[in-house]
This record gives sequence, structure tokens and C-alpha cells, in this order.
Amino acid sequence: MQNEPSVARVALKYGLITAVVSIVYNTILIIAEQNQNQALSALGAVILIVGIVYAMREFKSNNDGFMSYGQGLSIGTLLAAISGLLGSAFIIFYSQFIDTNYIQKLIDNSQADMERRGMSDAQIEAGMEVSAKFMSPGIMFAAGILFSVFFGFIIALIVSAIMRRNRPVFE
Repeated sequence: MQNEPSVARVALKYGLITAVVSIVYNTILIIAEQNQNQALSALGAVILIVGIVYAMREFKSNNDGFMSYGQGLSIGTLLAAISGLLGSAFIIFYSQFIDTNYIQKLIDNSQADMERRGMSDAQIEAGMEVSAKFMSPGIMFAAGILFSVFFGFIIALIVSAIMRRNRPVFE
């Protein structure tokens, strides 16, 4: 049996690449003041999907075309964790040192969205209290990582099922 490539090494490499691409994309959205645009923000998820697919392709190509379901799931989940960690760290850094009004802008946009939906003043006030609690840097950081890992895990479940190719038992 030949040496298998490292799941962690492939996930780390593509986690870093995915994080850098995501950070650049999110920075462009922030500069263009489009970071509240739901469609463009959802398009950012495509970056994670592409990163996972490329990571699994590289793993398979370095492993004679084979990748188990568990290996694929590990690659995708670890990649998402790395990307989420770096992406969340960037957003916290950005909101604390580059644009100190960033979080307040998010809160204001959230309030305007509630008003557009025709919510009552009491509902808006209650929503704003909850939003303010979740906009603290620590909670934003943890939530960013958890969301990324959860979403990456779901993507990895699907992509691994499609891309897996088990090594024959008897070679």
C-alpha cells in the first residue's frame, strides 16, 4: 500500500485558499456597500463549495483516484473550519480597527429591514435588543466559525457522496 496524502494537509491548503478568496470577495462587497445584498452574499457560499470540490479533487489525484466518504467528509469539514476561522477573524479585525462603525451599520440595516417588512415598533425594539446581543465581537466570531463548519459539513456530505471512490479491498 502506497502512502496516502494527508487529509489535514489538503484541507489546510484549500482552507487557506478559500479563506483568502472569501475575504477578498467580502471586502469587495463591503467597499461596494453590497454586503447586505442577500443574493451577492449567498454567492459567497459558492466559494466554499468550489474550495471543497477542488480540495477533494486534489486529494483523489494524489491518492490514485481514490477517496473514501469519510476522507471527503473530513476534508470538507476541516476546510470549512479553517476558512471560517480566518474569515471570522478578518471580520472582527475589520470591525474593530478598519471600520469601527461596521457593526452599527449592520444593526441599522437590520432595523431598516424590519421596518420595510412592516413590523410593529414593539417587534422592532425586541428584534434590535436581540441583534445587539449577537453583534458583540466574541459572539460574531464564534457564530461565524460555527456557521461555516455547519454549512461546510452539509456541503461535504453531498460532495463526498458524489466524488467518493473507494479503493478495492483486494489489489
